[in-house]
Amino acid sequence: MTKLIIDGKEIDVPAEYTLLQACEAAGAEIPRFCYHERLSIAGNCRMCLVEVKGGPKPVASCAWGVRDCRPGPKGEPPEISTRSPMVKKAREGVMEFLLINHPLDCPICDQGGECDLQDQAMGYGVDTSRFAENKRAVEDKYLGALVKTSMNRCIQCTRCVRFSAEVAGAPEMGATGRGEDMEITTYLEQALTSELQGNLVDICPVGALTSKPYAFAARPWELGKTQSVDVMDGVGSAIRVDTRGREVMRILPRLNEAVNEEWISDKTRHVVDGLRTQRLDRPYIREAGKLRAASWQEAFAAIAAKVRMTDGKRMGTIAGDLAAVEEMFALKGLFGLYGSSNLAVQGGDAFDPTLGRASYIFNPTIAGIEQADALLIIGSNPRREAAVLNARIRKRWRTGQLKVGVIGPNADLTYDYDYLGAGTDTLTDLANGKHSFIDVLKGAKNPIVLVGAGSLSRHDGAAVQALAAKIATGVGALKDGWNGFAVLHDTASRVGALDIGFGAGAAGLTLAQMTTFGTMDMLFLLGADDVKVPDGTFVVYIGTHGDRGAHRADVILPGAAYTEKSGLYVNTEGRAQIAARAAFPPGEAREDWAIIRALSEVLGKKLPYDSLQALRQALFKVVPHLMRIDQIEPGKAGDVNALAGKGGKVDKTPLKSSVEDFYLTNPIARASAVMAECSRLAAGRMLTAAE
Repeated sequence: MTKLIIDGKEIDVPAEYTLLQACEAAGAEIPRFCYHERLSIAGNCRMCLVEVKGGPKPVASCAWGVRDCRPGPKGEPPEISTRSPMVKKAREGVMEFLLINHPLDCPICDQGGECDLQDQAMGYGVDTSRFAENKRAVEDKYLGALVKTSMNRCIQCTRCVRFSAEVAGAPEMGATGRGEDMEITTYLEQALTSELQGNLVDICPVGALTSKPYAFAARPWELGKTQSVDVMDGVGSAIRVDTRGREVMRILPRLNEAVNEEWISDKTRHVVDGLRTQRLDRPYIREAGKLRAASWQEAFAAIAAKVRMTDGKRMGTIAGDLAAVEEMFALKGLFGLYGSSNLAVQGGDAFDPTLGRASYIFNPTIAGIEQADALLIIGSNPRREAAVLNARIRKRWRTGQLKVGVIGPNADLTYDYDYLGAGTDTLTDLANGKHSFIDVLKGAKNPIVLVGAGSLSRHDGAAVQALAAKIATGVGALKDGWNGFAVLHDTASRVGALDIGFGAGAAGLTLAQMTTFGTMDMLFLLGADDVKVPDGTFVVYIGTHGDRGAHRADVILPGAAYTEKSGLYVNTEGRAQIAARAAFPPGEAREDWAIIRALSEVLGKKLPYDSLQALRQALFKVVPHLMRIDQIEPGKAGDVNALAGKGGKVDKTPLKSSVEDFYLTNPIARASAVMAECSRLAAGRMLTAAE
């Protein structure tokens, strides 16, 4: 630790701190534009100037290390002043220079009300300017469907350039020209390719980069703000949902160091328009091959009539990617009253919850990636399946302390890796210790074996999972304080479903069996749109959008989207989180658990709770760890050992990712025009690359 005196206050800080970090540790406020905690230091805005006693001029605190400060003539600690007349005058001068070419766009700028330049000009600037010449003009740039540019406002802080190169791993932005002619641009005037490009808007300290879909839609002071969690993938990123009246206007990230740091993916951020289009707002019944609008009573009566004619063993239910734990628990309870254990969640057939929690969660945790020194990725493309988690892998890789090997698709993951092979042959060789990469894993202190959902959704998924567990046990990935077996789920519902036993029990049928012709007489689809139900099966669809599930349904019951209900979700690392209600469902749509509760009464099998609170109490009695919000119930290493011993026969077919199109993975995303445009641009890039 190094001793400093900052504004007369003595403080001990680590020697590797910068002066800016030291000043903030002492409680001083340091303005900045170019400095960002998660990016490399540029030192080019000069707004963070402070005075070092004995120095002839102020220094940039972001680029000046604590260890570079000299002690006084008698060995006294270095003295730093953040409020001296020299500092005040220097900051006023810097602000005056920054505003020389900045246009007076505040009344029409989308950044107005949450703009760093506005705030710091008020706090540290002066009310006059000595500049009388014309302001320079810069042509706006095309960056794609998500980021809108007003480059006249740019102050060349280069945050966007550093974010693209360092965090996103797609170094497509840079600076051209020098001095007054300097411009920030993309190299080829093409759309950005990163799945994290929306974060450029958050880190831009002025209004140069703003959200294109949100342009001129609302002002920040008009919006109600609700803290929630994302359900577009299995990461469970912390988000803030901003609403005006009944309408969701935008989604922004919240800080959560353990999960998403302060980033979110573009799908999380820009799926907003999908929440209001193609919505189901009333019940429907299929008559003579056509759907017609109906009342809730008619819809329930049609379901009840069919249930009375159906044996419980020939009834089943499939949960979709966005289902919350509460509605799955309620549906499981209802089916239990009929003696049916035909329960499945999309992509969950390979998992056996009876083996224990460690067999199906991301045991090292997302934050734990930063302790890993070797990573084996099996049948996964983390960039598409969990873009924020992929950024965390890249962050660790950039330290030079992580070696990565991949079995499966040979894709651009934004970091270098050893490509080991596409199929299960390589996997078998690794499990038997016959591949050179096994030495990398064995030599690592904290190795991770990451299995993707795509490799487990195959019919031999259980055998692939067992082989992966065998590799993890063989390389010493399971030890005190470290469990390196990691399952990367690509959906928000799957871990919660497995936690409550929403899967085929000993007497139940799997999803593949339930969707085989002639097996089921009646199927409930709880937002399940990615299953193909054979003809002859009566389908009840509870969901939010007119997607594939609704097209196949005989009765449609309109549910609530994740922003319109309070729901429990469990992310891929097993962390229980609550998505809070920010708006209300449209029309006659209702919360899913309430639909199931009302239906149970009509069926004469009334479920024993009348409120969400009572439902959660019943849930917590059965699965107590779900009440510990934002905490992870760790799995046991013995669970992975048991999984490794299961064995099984694997196919020779290549392993592949579960996500073909990052932007169109669920009903909300498929209803979004913004996501459709992003998908079109991505497809165009792939076509160009193929040519």
